[in-house]
Amino acid sequence: MKSIRALFIANRLWFSLIAIVLLFVAAYAFPILFPLMQVVFAVFILLIAIDAGLLFRQKAAFFARRELPDRLSNGDENPLTIYLENRYTFRADVEVIDEIPFQFQRRDVLFMARLNPRETQAIRYELRPTRRGEYSFGAVNVFVMSPLGLLKRRYQFEQGRMVAVYPSFLQMRQYELLAATNRLTEVGVKRIRRIGHSMEFEQVRPYTTGDDVRTINWKATSRRSDSQGTSLMINAFQDERSQPIYCLIDKGRVMQSPFDGLTLLDYAINASLVLSNIALMKQDRAGILTFSDHIGQLLPADRRSGQMLKILELLYRQKTRFLETDYENLYASVRTHIRQRSLLLLFTNFETVSGMHRQLPYLRRLAKDHLLLVIFFENTELRALLTESAADTEDIYLKTIGEKFAFEKRQIVKELSQYGIQTILTAPQNLTANTVNKYLELKARGMI
Repeated sequence: MKSIRALFIANRLWFSLIAIVLLFVAAYAFPILFPLMQVVFAVFILLIAIDAGLLFRQKAAFFARRELPDRLSNGDENPLTIYLENRYTFRADVEVIDEIPFQFQRRDVLFMARLNPRETQAIRYELRPTRRGEYSFGAVNVFVMSPLGLLKRRYQFEQGRMVAVYPSFLQMRQYELLAATNRLTEVGVKRIRRIGHSMEFEQVRPYTTGDDVRTINWKATSRRSDSQGTSLMINAFQDERSQPIYCLIDKGRVMQSPFDGLTLLDYAINASLVLSNIALMKQDRAGILTFSDHIGQLLPADRRSGQMLKILELLYRQKTRFLETDYENLYASVRTHIRQRSLLLLFTNFETVSGMHRQLPYLRRLAKDHLLLVIFFENTELRALLTESAADTEDIYLKTIGEKFAFEKRQIVKELSQYGIQTILTAPQNLTANTVNKYLELKARGMI
């Protein structure tokens, strides 16, 4: 029964059978062809038997294995590999169908390959998940054909595997690597000139070319000059460390707008993961607070070795409730649990000035006790509409309405700035780079 379930008919057999049937029909009009067609049909049946014998004479004549990461990165192209090994004594043509999770909504994961006897081959492709959670992979189906190509034998491997899709840790590693090699400009992070010095003194050291002459310590220089000859000494400072950085992530309905397959919430989660990692590399403490109509989860700011793993696990589990966000509850929670002055990065979205005005009292109270940075999103579809030329009266009306919404976004930035609240208005695809830029700018200006 297993052999019967594994047996499939190839297209070549169907085409051959149709041709034979047509020739038999022609033999009724030309009886001289009938004996010849009987011989052809007998040979055809014999070839089918030979093909079946070639495919099924060995029990396990083909091997395949899918190699995929233990977890996938949300919003990124994740590499997968299927390894094939032909153990037949003849050249095999194969069709590989990978049963990927239904969340991808793809039915085109079909690969064709040709393997010589004892040859191995690797098929590489990529998948881009757009939702966090568990993804179930099915079997790797391999349909093998002999050189005759009349029948197929199906092999199934890797029967079922569950893989979790986490926030974009690939993007986090990219930023971490570029930061370690001082190449963050490649992803849009600007080089920011430090203004003044931090208040944390590090050491007195000899002057080297390029040091700021304003940091010369004349008393230390005079003492060293008396004992070891003339040598300038300077005061060296380092960045202030252990400053608390909190990412406040809005999980309300305003964060469910889609862009390029991902929701604004997922963009905020990915940016928070990258920023937290950069903050820890800068020796600051990183924490997370999620909220919607009620407070979700709070991870206190810390910089111990396991903090990034805690942040990753917390962000992985976040889901929206599709309800209106309660900023009063957010302010009460921040006031209760975040006592030290901190940098608060609020990921949310305001579409209208009136919507911002409803929350402005709570934002002003947050900004009174902390350095508040409000991050919200530009409507890229609206921007594309405004750049197009109007073809008729309807287009003029649409562009007028669109310009009104775009103006309100800019007005929100202006009004928040009047109250000393830092803002970022960004397109979703530029969120991470713009957020890291602003964090480094605030740190360079000594505002944190």
